[in-house]
Amino acid sequence: MENNRKVVIELDNVKRDFQVGDETVHALRGVSFKIHEGEFVTIMGTSGSGKSTLLNQLGCLDTPTSGEYILDGTPVRKMKRSQRAVLRNRKIGFIFQNYNLLPKTTAVENVELPLMYNKTYNKRQRREAAIKALQAVGLGDRLEHKSNQMSGGQMQRVAIARALVNDPAVILADEATGNLDTRTSFEILVLFQKLHREGRTIIFVTHNPEIAQYSSRNIMLRDGKIREDVINTNILDAAEVLAQLPKPQDD
Repeated sequence: MENNRKVVIELDNVKRDFQVGDETVHALRGVSFKIHEGEFVTIMGTSGSGKSTLLNQLGCLDTPTSGEYILDGTPVRKMKRSQRAVLRNRKIGFIFQNYNLLPKTTAVENVELPLMYNKTYNKRQRREAAIKALQAVGLGDRLEHKSNQMSGGQMQRVAIARALVNDPAVILADEATGNLDTRTSFEILVLFQKLHREGRTIIFVTHNPEIAQYSSRNIMLRDGKIREDVINTNILDAAEVLAQLPKPQDD
């Protein structure tokens, strides 16, 4: 069936080579795909598959050796680093395995951070947007809590709020449940599925094949090439799984 939704991500024969001594390493070997608005896509692959290299391309942290990457209508390959930084700030919300929160800084201050580089927001607007984003991830009562006062799951929710605050074209998650226990991982998956239902475009990069069962599409990388790109016709409900998991015991 034809997809009439807007194309947010387009890679056309993207190759990325690295010179290691006298050897050329072909990390990406002609990767092509499109991601439409509102998709929840997992990108999977083992170590050495090209997954991290592809993540750096999608996040505008690196550029292709050849081929083209178009992010929300903007060709990326020939952009200067400073131009990519602006594009990255406006169009991509990053979520990392290690949260990457500033220590000794409150939740609301962490979430405000991406807006510090966006001149269209003043101080009051930054704080209002940060509070709204934290409320959206269920942390409206943790605004002034610092990282050392929060659990891993709460810190990851702050990171998700920070990714949402700029209303990005795409949310790019890198092993976003990798440091969490099973129950907390499913709490975060419930949140990702909620964002997906609300129309957010999500790319979840992971080595964990279980995550693919909760997304709408799965792209499998191996040896720098796409080996599989399939639509998930039977998306599992993370909330149902969460409800069956044992609740943590009180100390």
